[in-house]
Amino acid sequence: MAHIVLIGPAYPFRGGLATFNERLARAWQQMGHQVEIITFTTQYPSVLFPGKTQLVEGPAPQGIDIKRRLSSVNPLTWLALGKDLQSRRPDIILFRYWLPFMGPSFGTVARLAKKNGHTKVVALTDNVVPHEKRPGDTAFTKYFLQACDAFVTMSDAVMQDLRLFEKKKPAVFHPHPLYDTYGVAVPQAEALQRLGLPQTGNYLLFFGFIRQYKGLDILLKAMTDPGMRERDIKLIVAGEFYEAPEPYTEIIRDGGLEDRVILKTEYIPDDKVALYFSAADLVVQPYRRATQSGVTQIAYHFDKPMIITRVGGLQEMIKDQEVGYTVEADPEAIATSIFRFFNEGRSEEMKANIQKEKLRFSWGSLAQTILDLVAPAAKT
Repeated sequence: MAHIVLIGPAYPFRGGLATFNERLARAWQQMGHQVEIITFTTQYPSVLFPGKTQLVEGPAPQGIDIKRRLSSVNPLTWLALGKDLQSRRPDIILFRYWLPFMGPSFGTVARLAKKNGHTKVVALTDNVVPHEKRPGDTAFTKYFLQACDAFVTMSDAVMQDLRLFEKKKPAVFHPHPLYDTYGVAVPQAEALQRLGLPQTGNYLLFFGFIRQYKGLDILLKAMTDPGMRERDIKLIVAGEFYEAPEPYTEIIRDGGLEDRVILKTEYIPDDKVALYFSAADLVVQPYRRATQSGVTQIAYHFDKPMIITRVGGLQEMIKDQEVGYTVEADPEAIATSIFRFFNEGRSEEMKANIQKEKLRFSWGSLAQTILDLVAPAAKT
């Protein structure tokens, strides 16, 4: 049995990273390992957080040992945690690395913990090169990566970025596992009724927080194609604005889309996720840049065909024309694929393909892949 410490977002912090980390911890527990999650006292200073709140309401997840001990902006917590882990000698520390801002705190903890000569440090890197660049990104990333013993990436694109910094240390690719923590689908008619939406027409879904690199504006421009109204195609936008909404609302207003774009622009709690995916016929991810996406894995869980753009690691996640379509990040290309999906009537065929394809996205497989990177420590 290995003693594993996972450092990254977890309850009471909200969002996909926290959900992922808690699910991975459960996978290790099911394998018989001792697991604890160390999360933040302060994740982001409020001035740097674009949303309304960083915290989720409701009780803590049952059966997971979660401690709040790390402040991203207080070096005293870095030193205290690093020295504590040094003395407690876990076999593995897994850092969930997604943003250079975390590099100084994570890198310091890793360096101190490893001084015991036993603990191995693994980084699960969502991003190495961030979507939105800021001063200090390269230095912070180098500082953290140099403290790690091995790496896991969830896309080939991130692996290529990683190798710009670390050319020789062990690194493996494993696809993002399936998000299976949001319950089960409900009939589409029931989902629409519970969301207060008309039962007629066809529904697209854009899901997740809204930032420029996610390309919602591209999808909104695709919605201005006259064919969208002729085919009664509506778009549900479910997710919080992480930037000014005016550029998007201007496209909606100028394009006369008020009656066909449903804005649910608040944080979507976990117990409502199933409703939005159940209501949709097709999930669209019109991203300008991407590494991998948890939205894709939620769509897989709910057997929803997808349209994604050919950017970064996003295109690695779906097989074109089998479980959806991969297109250029262009309004006309996206509109054409939307029409094609509904005109060809391939929904049931694609759903059947999804049910086969998603079998390869296993939490147990990811958990074992991480252990195998540092097998000697994991077997102590």
